[in-house]
Amino acid sequence: MTLTSKSFRTALAAAAAVLASATPQQAAAVSLGVKMACASDYYSYCSQHGLGTPGVRKCMRANGHNLSNRCVTALIKAGEVSKSEVERRVAAR
Repeated sequence: MTLTSKSFRTALAAAAAVLASATPQQAAAVSLGVKMACASDYYSYCSQHGLGTPGVRKCMRANGHNLSNRCVTALIKAGEVSKSEVERRVAAR
């Protein structure tokens, strides 16, 4: 992937927007890795919610079954959701 690729620039812009809009407490709560891994999911499902608002987390949880594997893995690694919760939701489908 080159530095000029559209997807890379989009991901960086999304991460920058999240970082700029988050309060210091929120910025610490969600890692840059999660922001990068979930940027496309945010734009696909939750962009109607302003960045840094409580609605984003609620929306992402509501759309958990649609989230990319990359995003879900990052959320598990960051402790935003447990692996057992993901497995429970998958089994319930």
